Amino acid sequence: MWATDNIKAVALAGAIALGMGVCHVAHASELRTLTVAGGCFWCVEADFEKVRGVTEAVSGFTGGTVENPGYKQVTRGGTGHYEAVQITFDPTVVSRDQLLDLFLHSVDVTDAGGQFCDRGDSYRTAIFVDGAAEQDMAKEAIARAQAQLDQHVVTPVLDLGPFYAAEAYHQDYYKGSRLVLTRFGPKTQAEAYKAYRKACGRDQRLRDLWGDTAAFVGG
Repeated sequence: MWATDNIKAVALAGAIALGMGVCHVAHASELRTLTVAGGCFWCVEADFEKVRGVTEAVSGFTGGTVENPGYKQVTRGGTGHYEAVQITFDPTVVSRDQLLDLFLHSVDVTDAGGQFCDRGDSYRTAIFVDGAAEQDMAKEAIARAQAQLDQHVVTPVLDLGPFYAAEAYHQDYYKGSRLVLTRFGPKTQAEAYKAYRKACGRDQRLRDLWGDTAAFVGG
């Protein structure tokens, strides 16, 4: 059993590694989207823009009842929205299944109260689907993750509703050059992002939970 489990882990790690690399630009007619919520949308966007076959990742909000909400409105609570990222990808380069596996290995699927240091409903995880086929694929990915962890996965599969892009300053935050004031002092957005990610404990928790199959650790 030990050998079998390790073979599975190595195979999954290889699949995750194959998903990483330089983005590939495809014709618009070939592109598909996947919308997920994984806590801080800066982190999810930064992670998935590294994946070969992903052409764009947009930070935003979905799952709520208020039209065109803003960041402060969502994080205060009461809108029902999740911080989410809409991932546009070329399915001839990277499959939805691969992206789902990467996503689940980049979040704490056992935490129903938020993600890492970010607590509250807007920071919960979720996979949003459009139709029965996408729903089945998401549920199968969750079943794979649950079998690997031997723990209950709390990440739900939800119907996709309207997706609203977050304010412009949230987009590509992880590589921004604008100076911002943080508790660590004045920093560029890119520097602030790295400091936040480390202080929030995201990568360490992923190592603890997923071991060698954790995705995007150090992102």
